[in-house]
Amino acid sequence: MATVRYLVNDVDTSLAFYEALGFSLTERWGPPFAMVARGDLTLWLSGPGTSAQRPLADGREPQPGGWNRLVIEVDDLDAVMQRLGGTGAVFRSPPVAGPGGRQVLAEDPSGNPVELFEAAEDEN
Repeated sequence: MATVRYLVNDVDTSLAFYEALGFSLTERWGPPFAMVARGDLTLWLSGPGTSAQRPLADGREPQPGGWNRLVIEVDDLDAVMQRLGGTGAVFRSPPVAGPGGRQVLAEDPSGNPVELFEAAEDEN
């Protein structure tokens, strides 16, 4: 089982986004922290007040966003995009197609990117 931590601005808002992607809440440790799972992936949502968001010794402050991302494989990219639209999700671009399939980068409510990937149909 893999575990990934995402820093988020608001755990409650983030839960709606990840539940729309098929994640289920597995643990909640007060307002600033929740664990959600989908298949063999556990995602830790660390909000303000968690140890993961404390300033570092050199003064840098951890924050959400960036370009590293989860990749969630989906069967119907358009349907998932429509479902996420109901959560207020932002898409960084329209879907792009390549030899392996179609993908789009959605941002969770804190700006963390999640790649939604629909594999190309097998032509065999």
